[in-house]
Amino acid sequence: MIFKNVASMGLGVILALAAATPGFAQVVKIGSKNFTEQFVVAEIYAQALEKAGVKVERRTNLGATLIAHSALLNGEIDLYPEYTGTALAAVVKGDLSGSAEKIYGEVKDYYEKTLQLTLLQPTNINNGYAIITLPETAEKYKLKTLTDLGPVSKDLSFGAEGGFGERKDGLPGLKQTYGIVFKDFRIFAKLGIRYSALTSKNIDVSYGFATDWQIADNKLVVLADDKNLFPPYYLVPVVRQDTLAKNPKIAEVLNKVSPLLNNENMRELNAAVERDKKEPKEVAEAFLKEKGI
Repeated sequence: MIFKNVASMGLGVILALAAATPGFAQVVKIGSKNFTEQFVVAEIYAQALEKAGVKVERRTNLGATLIAHSALLNGEIDLYPEYTGTALAAVVKGDLSGSAEKIYGEVKDYYEKTLQLTLLQPTNINNGYAIITLPETAEKYKLKTLTDLGPVSKDLSFGAEGGFGERKDGLPGLKQTYGIVFKDFRIFAKLGIRYSALTSKNIDVSYGFATDWQIADNKLVVLADDKNLFPPYYLVPVVRQDTLAKNPKIAEVLNKVSPLLNNENMRELNAAVERDKKEPKEVAEAFLKEKGI
């Protein structure tokens, strides 16, 4: 992992110390955005903190990025999981190019100096965009990369949520970097609908995230981002600085939990909720138990 932070104490020791700390009387309000991965990770954080003796209130399913971000700024929540690339694009409005370390540092610096928020240690989840299509479409148009997609995009339809049409790393970025202009753009309010639209051939191209279990299940083709349009999207807890000042052990606990999460096990956790119809609470509890927490 590019963000290594080797600690001398085991997680069990940190949890025990946190539970014994009298300053944990304040209720910590944990939020999330409005999709499965956020529900699961927020629940993992909530349960880990509870096991450390922290009183937790869950305020999940807040909505899209700027809604959750506003709730954090206003003190309606104390922390939530965010993606470094999303924070850079939607909040910092910075240059989307660069290494994972550069983007993490830029976001952290801006959040701390301007917003009185801070980023803790990231997870190993890099949930970046993946432009996807059906195997037969890829074969018909000889598609392996996004560069390949550029010349034929005028014959293909694309589907995503509305915000993708405005983001620098969305349709505008695809046009600027690869010359991709689709025949039409169909908007889907819910993230999961795009997969059924793609597999039923109502659209030709869509996008997924690296931790979407449906990509493997449907044997979809991911087109290589050969010009590196999409920035890294490492999932990281974003916390109010005043909350950390009152509850410093929160950082120690979450900094031990976050590195346990990666793309592979996150796909499994997402599948357990969406495909296998388990509750995020149940999935989070099983994950923490498996990891010895």
